[in-house]
Formats: sequence, structure tokens, C-alpha cells
Amino acid sequence: MKWQLITPSTEAQWQGYYQLRYQVLRAPWQQPPGSERDELEAEAQHRMIVDAAGEVLAVGRLHLVDADTAQVRYMAVAEAARGTGLGAVMLQALEEQAVIIGAKRVILNARDSAVVFYKKSGYQLGAEQSPLFGIAHWQMHKALYLAGSAAERQSWVQALTLTWQQGIPLSEFMQLQVQSFDGHQLQCKAPLAPNKNPHQTMFAGSIYSMATLTGWGMVFLQMKALGLQGDIVLADAQIRYLAPLQQTPSAKVDLLQLKGDLTPLARGLKVRQHLKVQIMDGDNQVAEFEGRFVVLPLQPAQGHGH
Repeated sequence: MKWQLITPSTEAQWQGYYQLRYQVLRAPWQQPPGSERDELEAEAQHRMIVDAAGEVLAVGRLHLVDADTAQVRYMAVAEAARGTGLGAVMLQALEEQAVIIGAKRVILNARDSAVVFYKKSGYQLGAEQSPLFGIAHWQMHKALYLAGSAAERQSWVQALTLTWQQGIPLSEFMQLQVQSFDGHQLQCKAPLAPNKNPHQTMFAGSIYSMATLTGWGMVFLQMKALGLQGDIVLADAQIRYLAPLQQTPSAKVDLLQLKGDLTPLARGLKVRQHLKVQIMDGDNQVAEFEGRFVVLPLQPAQGHGH
């Protein structure tokens, strides 16, 4: 299925956008036309996914609740497009827009049947909300930035660098460094010279290692922000090489590219996190890495009896 993510702009697009909202979210409960809109339409961010013929496949809206919080509302996927992943595409597009407009977290009210979908996208379950049309709803939330001050983030990065140097010697041979970390995105860099292949481009093994260590680093930084400890292990990974890396190697991962809750680690449970890392040559993406990391709770030290 060919599709395109757009912002509605023409009269026909707006009509299709609101029609899908009404058809999915209001008509089944005999609500009147117009009930699919509210007083915040003019100031909200709107996105829609259309097919090659212009048919509307999915819609969603985002607005600021306060300076730090954005709310997703009116998410709907056409019946014919369900199960195709377009709901997740729409949700991520709205989350990316939330980052652009300066929000630190996203909230939404999910009906009972959608809670599992949002959990898979990294949302935490909050308080039960008032039922709508007799359907139970739950507030859910997702952090776009890790909690912590700039000074705390700097100390976490220093701890990560030290851990790399002491525990993963490969990082020193590669001369891997943290380029930036703002609580939302981690970007790492390495010089090309020590990582070249005979073709004078970056060795594929170095690209893979840079991606792995960047993903590992993002898990580490989240654990620091949450006050958690554990052993991080790469369980499974795959990488797609899109073009040779010829000049300025870097890797980046952000919180929107993560799935998996780390908080059960505090209860001594093993946790998993799936993430995507983009490998860049300057401003151009040249590879994409997907990794599944497992964090094992630290085992208590065994005492010695007499």
C-alpha cells in the first residue's frame, strides 16, 4: 500500500480529514456531525495519511496543554487500513511534532481496547478517566525528555564515557565519543581515520559497533535518569547499509525510537528495550540499526559464611 503523510491544506483534504474522524470516533455512537471537532482545532497540529488516490487512511491531532505537555487526540485509522502499521506511523509523526513545538511529554486518553497499542509505543498507564459513550478510558503518558538538569545529564555522559573506556576497549580503539545529549537525543561520533577499510570508507564492522554502542549508551543514560542499575546486553540486532560512509561518521538515537519499559528493573525483573539507531555521514543517513537490548538486574553479592 502506497501512502503519504501530509498536513491537510485543501478544502477537500480537510473534508476527508474530519469525515474519517466522524466515521470512526463518533458515528458508531450515534453522535451528531460536528461532534468530532472542538474549540482547539485552529491552534492544533493536524496530520493525515492518504493513499495514492487521495483517500484518507489515518488522521491525528496534537495540541499543547501547557508549556511542557502536548496531548494527542482524535487518532483514527480507516477500517480498510487497520493492521498495516499506519496507526504507529501517525502516532510517531505527532510525537515528532511535539518535540518540534517544545513539549517535554505527551499525554492522551486511550479507550480500553487501545491501551495495548499505546503501551507498545512506549506509553505508561495513568489514571482512569471518565467514560466516553460508555467506554472506559485511561490517561497515558510518554516522556520525550529524560528528567534531569543539564548538569545531571553531563554527569551521566561522563559516567557513560568512563564505562565505555573501562569495560568496552573497542570504543577507545574506534575513538568513539558522545557528541551531544540533550535528554531526548544521544548523538555519538568517531573519526574516519582509525575506522577505514581498503576502499577509504568506514569499515562495516565499525559502523555496526558505533551503532551498537550508541544504542547501548541510550539504555545506560535512561537507567541513570531513573536511578536504576543492571547489566546491559545486546540480545539481537540487524543493520541495513544504505550507502558508503565516506567523511563524517556519527550515530544518533532518540527517545521516540525506543520501545520497552525499564522501570520493572527496580523490582529485580529482567527488562527489554527495542531501539533504532541512525548512522549518518554528515547530514545523510547511510545505515539503520535495529537492536533489542536486555537489562539484567544486578545479583546481590554473596556473603561468605564460616
